[in-house]
Amino acid sequence: MVKAVVIFFVVIAVGALGYFFFNSKPMAPGKFDDLAKCLGEKGAIFYGAFGCPHCQNQKAMFGSSARLLPYVECSTPDSRGQKPECGAKDIKGYPTWVFADESRLSGEISLAELAKKTDCTLPN
Repeated sequence: MVKAVVIFFVVIAVGALGYFFFNSKPMAPGKFDDLAKCLGEKGAIFYGAFGCPHCQNQKAMFGSSARLLPYVECSTPDSRGQKPECGAKDIKGYPTWVFADESRLSGEISLAELAKKTDCTLPN
């Protein structure tokens, strides 16, 4: 009886893995993938909080490329505090971009301005 149950769960697990393997598609490149990668390569860091509407808007500007942003989540899981790495950088509001030269821009920053600030290329 126990052997039959184990075999049943193994078959279910293998089937589920097979389903996800054959039905998952690789994520297509986003329009702003190169820009998002370049920002990180140039030392820019985007500090934000999951409950911040302006941070969500900033990410939305990048579309599917947002996953490649050099993003640091500052909010604690209960959203009542700030993570130590953000306090150490003296992050007071969100979103805040900190650049390699330690200069900062706060608020929703246009992609053109981010590209100009970091000498990254903005796609057409």
